[in-house]
Amino acid sequence: MKISKLLLAGIGALALALAANPAEAQKKYDDGASDTEIRIGNTNPYSGNASAYGVIGKTIEAYFKMVNDKGGINGRKINFITYDDGYSPPKTVEMVRKLVEEDKVLFVYQTLGTPSNTAIHKYMNGKKVPQLFVATGASKWGMPKEFPWTMGWQPDYVTEGIIYAKHILANVKDAKIAVLMQNDDYGKDYFGGFKQGLGKDADKIVQVATYEVTDPTVDSQIIQLKNSGANAFFNITTPKFAAQAIKKAHEIGWKPAHYLNNVSASIGAVIKPAGFEAAQGVITAQYIKDPTDGQWKTSPDIVEWTAFMDKYMPQGDKTSTFPVYAYAVTSTLAEVIKRAGDNLTRENIMKQAASLKGVEVPLLLPGIKINTSPTDFYPIQAVQLSRLKGEVFERFGDVLSNEAASQ
Repeated sequence: MKISKLLLAGIGALALALAANPAEAQKKYDDGASDTEIRIGNTNPYSGNASAYGVIGKTIEAYFKMVNDKGGINGRKINFITYDDGYSPPKTVEMVRKLVEEDKVLFVYQTLGTPSNTAIHKYMNGKKVPQLFVATGASKWGMPKEFPWTMGWQPDYVTEGIIYAKHILANVKDAKIAVLMQNDDYGKDYFGGFKQGLGKDADKIVQVATYEVTDPTVDSQIIQLKNSGANAFFNITTPKFAAQAIKKAHEIGWKPAHYLNNVSASIGAVIKPAGFEAAQGVITAQYIKDPTDGQWKTSPDIVEWTAFMDKYMPQGDKTSTFPVYAYAVTSTLAEVIKRAGDNLTRENIMKQAASLKGVEVPLLLPGIKINTSPTDFYPIQAVQLSRLKGEVFERFGDVLSNEAASQ
């Protein structure tokens, strides 16, 4: 009888404790989460032809060091585990399997590249592990019905391609269009959107040249495109090849209306290596602040980002948009984790990622906010065109949305 009374007293005390601290009763964890830690997995091309993007992974790592120095998120430290996949899809598969099955991460975040993410797309959804805010704008990352565990972040390539096509039709007289594209899903997605934007005028494309990510240069392709007589050029390339294309076009005296895809529109990683003189007039689409643009110098978020770079990435290139991008997207992820609270299940992480309404994160252009829903996995659906003048990209026109582009 005494034992029963003690047991009942213990149960009563536990109930009172849980009532006083209901969060204790609500804690839920999947692999990769505990009272003290959240493990997040990532792959990046720290080596190979796309290694210019490696700074994104390094910036994310530095961001989480900053977060941990401040006590973590909801009291938990972030353990960011990142591997080099060299922009090779088979290597991505190997590394992501390790992250999920051996490292037991809660989710995978910012895996970079369309081919790389395509290689793990079905695996991640089969395992029901979030493939969150992937570092690619392919349109396939916004298909919640078919792939409920995968979500993009940046504006999708199809929308961006449509916007360039419409601008060419409106501004280039008697347009004859040349296209340079990477021969994979990344290049094809941009090109598909571009043709969609041209519509009945798709026959204005007079020459298409492709390259493989393993090619040493695209010099011969640029000569071929110039010889086509094109007066407009859509440059669908990753940073190394973007710089080569800009430089070669200048060397051979080809001066078309030049449109450069956003993922390579970096002053530090592309324009500087190509040469500022060679890149004058290049048009791109922006959605994040360019750190080289003096108008943002006193903006609170740029001041905050600059202080972060000085402390956590002192050797980092403050003229590159890649660390800006990494800071902005990881600020979005930090908000998702914060909202998840003590329910750190994979299902709740996706639920919170798909419930962002008008969220403002640092370093996005004015008027651009994060919006998602269970049926909308495209967090950013707006861009603004800009043109290189001197050593900065100058924005012009209105902020253009997905809806505006498809009209």
